[in-house]
Amino acid sequence: MATFVLVPGGWHGSWSFETVVPLLESAGHTVHALTLTGLRPDDDDATVATANLDTHADDVLRLLDRTRTTGATLVGHSYGGMVTAAAADRAGGRIARLVHLDAYVPRDGESCWSSTTERYREAFAAGAASTGYAVRPPDGMDSRTRPHPLASFLQAVRLTGALDRVPRREFVYCSGWEDRTPFAGLRTRLRADPGWRVHDLPTGHDAMREDPEAVAALLLG
Repeated sequence: MATFVLVPGGWHGSWSFETVVPLLESAGHTVHALTLTGLRPDDDDATVATANLDTHADDVLRLLDRTRTTGATLVGHSYGGMVTAAAADRAGGRIARLVHLDAYVPRDGESCWSSTTERYREAFAAGAASTGYAVRPPDGMDSRTRPHPLASFLQAVRLTGALDRVPRREFVYCSGWEDRTPFAGLRTRLRADPGWRVHDLPTGHDAMREDPEAVAALLLG
């Protein structure tokens, strides 16, 4: 049986996977859905202000340490792909599979900011204008979303090459929001990379909420 570690995207918490978790657990697997530092309801302003990409990668590594997990499947959604990439690179061979669910797949030195489109850079900047350190959730998101630590969007990832030794690396492209997705170029890049397998899902960005059965089936495949 597998152990899944699910890492949400920007502004979201573990609740974003709430309909996928029981599907994986009913198949006999162990599932840990994370809420990253700075996104927890009781996190104070100082915690939000100081949380960055390293902080979030450490959240994943602490979970692996605490649960003594090896052979993990890391699933990162959206910004969460930055986190799972950084964590996998530092995990000392404890990751068996990476799944980037409509998520950024950074190269060394890239950040969420540098990897996204101008549309989203403008949204990040506008969202942080009132505090300078926390990006408010975009309009129309779930009421449970939280302001996201700006530093985590800005910090460049440092990769040693260990990520490239993860045995299974998969990218899931959600094709139901073609007019806004920042991941079209990434899909093209990874399709040409023999180290990656690319899947397409005909959903919007929040695939795990729009079609949890399809996401679970892909993860169980």
